[in-house]
Amino acid sequence: MERVTRTYSRYGREAVRLLGQRIRISRLERKLSVVELAERVGVSRDMMRRIELGDPRCAIGIAFEAASVVGVTLFEDDRDRLTTRLAQQDEKLRLLPKAIHKARKAVKDDF
Repeated sequence: MERVTRTYSRYGREAVRLLGQRIRISRLERKLSVVELAERVGVSRDMMRRIELGDPRCAIGIAFEAASVVGVTLFEDDRDRLTTRLAQQDEKLRLLPKAIHKARKAVKDDF
């Protein structure tokens, strides 16, 4: 099986790295070890280290859960506002098309 090398934009790499640093700082301020945080999140110590180092290959759900456990704000400081924003986005998505279909080239059948 051939391994595909994925490339990430600078912005994407820096955003993931910033999130990892914020998680690490918050973990240290709460005097939690990497192992303790990993146990609370339900992942290995190695995975927690990769998240803190900003490895973009880590699952976003795990990184967000680690951020939540140590109190890193992702979108809203107030959980009720997050719920409201989510409901607004759900409504917007209901109004948008479910998929985008590219126009097909016309078939030339006039021979």
